[in-house]
Formats: sequence, structure tokens, C-alpha cells
Amino acid sequence: MRILLAEDDSVLADGLTRSLRQSGYAIDYVKTGQEADTALSTQEFDLLILDLGLPKMSGLEVLRRLRARASLLPVLILTAADSIEQRVNGLDLGADDYMAKPFALSELEARVRALTRRGAGGGATIIKHGPLSYDQVGRSAYINDQMLDLSARELGLLEILLGRTGRLVSKEQLVDHLCEWGEEVSNNAIEVYVHRLRKKIEVGGVRIATVRGLGYCLEKYSEAARLNAEAGESASPASGSASK
Repeated sequence: MRILLAEDDSVLADGLTRSLRQSGYAIDYVKTGQEADTALSTQEFDLLILDLGLPKMSGLEVLRRLRARASLLPVLILTAADSIEQRVNGLDLGADDYMAKPFALSELEARVRALTRRGAGGGATIIKHGPLSYDQVGRSAYINDQMLDLSARELGLLEILLGRTGRLVSKEQLVDHLCEWGEEVSNNAIEVYVHRLRKKIEVGGVRIATVRGLGYCLEKYSEAARLNAEAGESASPASGSASK
């Protein structure tokens, strides 16, 4: 998931960026309200973490402009501990949640997880797809209750594909959601990530289809796919030699 962090305190911003990146999020960082407004007008994000005390344009004005564009982007506002009026104004303008400074990083990460789930449609925190299950809170994936060893980038890729099951996702969309500003990621790199993920999850009928020149699609799971996969396992060389 790709997050825009708008915060003029460089020390706080550095700590938030490090912590969220370790949790597998792609973080883009701006220091002023004008930069935040420009980024939100031209690019797509999954969450905005917005300090209200920004220079050059207040956080409240950034939020007002965002909602005036009919954007439903989840917004977590950061405020000084004594700024009750700012919190109220922020919520009235369409913020989804707020945190008063100072705060614990663990609590912020929990609120980020909740808001990104809400932005993706809410509902259950466990997404099931045949034998595959993905825990949105714990950010972990399982095949038949066996945890998969996935990198942060592979987890992000899986989350995007699961959120769009049966629909085409272009390489450009994957780059937009997985990568940060200035991060050089080629189409070949995306192909490598998909290849690695495919090897780990394509069991029991779970398939990532490649649409040449367009992108990828996590195919809808079917009972027929499961039976075909089981038939392939029973026809393995080991089973064939045992029957001779």
C-alpha cells in the first residue's frame, strides 16, 4: 500500500517513514501543504497521513481541497495534543481518524492498518481465496494453514491482486501502488516479483494469469481448478514410478 506522509517535522517524519517501510508500506514524504496538494492532485495513494500545522498551506486546507475533488482517500490527521478545535474541524472536513502528538508508533501502525482496510472496502480482516488466506492485520499469508515466506514487496503485490480478483492489473498500476518516488522499478522487476509470488502461491488451483502486454490477473478460484491441481500432483513422477 502506498502512503503519502505530509509532515514538516523532519525528525518525526523520518521515524514514521522508517517504521512504516519496515511494515511493508511504500511511503512518499512531503514537507509543505502545497506539495501535499500537488501530489494528491496528480497521483494515487491508499492513505494520507496529514499534519495540520503545515507551512505554505494548512493541513485543513489540503483536506478541504482533497474532499472538494470528491476523493474518498482515507485520511489520518496528526495534531498537537491541545488542539481540540483543529481535530473537530478536521473530522468535520472529512478526516477518517486523528492522533494527538506525541503518540506511540505501534498505535499509529494499528490505525494505518485499520484505515487501509477501510479504504479497500472494509469487511473481514482475513481474505480467503481457495486454499490461500491473507491476514490484513498481521500482513501474513497462508496456503492450507501453512504460512508463506513472502517479502514485503511480495505481500504488497498479493494484497493488490486479492483486492482486484478476476480483474486485470497493469504493470503501471502495480508500480504506482508498490513503489515510492524516485524508486527505479522496471517492468522486468515487476515480472520478477510476480514470478516469485506465483511460485509460492500457485498450488491447489490458485493462479496468476499473465495478459501479454497488459498486466496480470488473479483468477477467480474454482473447484475445477482445485481438482486439476490435485490431478497434477497425483500424476507426479514419484507416484508414477510407484505404480510400475
